[in-house]
Amino acid sequence: MDACMFYILFFSMFLTIKALESNCPTVKCSHDGPDIRFPFRVAGRQPQHCGQPGFDLVCKENTTMIDFPSYGPLVVISISYDFRKLSLLDPKNCVHEVFLNLNPSGTPFRYYYLLKNFTYLNCSTRLSPSLNEVSCLSDSRNHVYTVESSFHLPFSCRQLKTIPIPFSYSPYLADNSFGLGLTWSLPGCEDCESRGGSCVFQSKEGLKTGCPRIAQDKGFSVVHLLSSGTGSMILIILVFIFVMTTMISIKVCFRQKLKVDKAAENENLL
Repeated sequence: MDACMFYILFFSMFLTIKALESNCPTVKCSHDGPDIRFPFRVAGRQPQHCGQPGFDLVCKENTTMIDFPSYGPLVVISISYDFRKLSLLDPKNCVHEVFLNLNPSGTPFRYYYLLKNFTYLNCSTRLSPSLNEVSCLSDSRNHVYTVESSFHLPFSCRQLKTIPIPFSYSPYLADNSFGLGLTWSLPGCEDCESRGGSCVFQSKEGLKTGCPRIAQDKGFSVVHLLSSGTGSMILIILVFIFVMTTMISIKVCFRQKLKVDKAAENENLL
């Protein structure tokens, strides 16, 4: 009997662990931080199948961050799953340094806003006051400007790079986040969130994504529930109920067996 109980308890713990592994709870790096769920994930806090490759986030000092090899870490302000928008902030307080160095083509992301070609110039002297100098990229010897790609190159300037970016520099706009929004697209998940769904891997083995049908009642989503911390607690409660029911059933069956054995023993004595 003790061995049987041990087996049941061990099996229930195994089921609980596997259930939590297959579940993908939503996490946050801080109380007021953005919800992190598929296709994003935090390594070490969510299983690997809970996120798409290239969508890894990091929690650093209660701050949500994403690292780009071509630039470095950026702060994640918010994540809109409905509009597939990742709003970022540059911890160096220089969004045009991000524009100048970030290469979204090597990532699953692209700029959220429409792009236009601008040329970055580095000049040894200041240009006309009508042109705005990118203060965070300039110093006493280097004066950096963003100009139209058709702009005539002055003798004192050299061209750094011509790239498509959302906005040219303006001193009247925030210098750490304005225009710093990215978007993404996953096959089979177009408008998934706006239709009440949740984009997920169709299997743990592959990378194919999809938007499974969701049973909803007055806006209630089963997938959203199971992808939350509440879903984890429900799984644990269900496993606990299963274990307790099984133990009670075995105990009842054991008592009945004792009664049958005792009755048979009394018959033999007669």
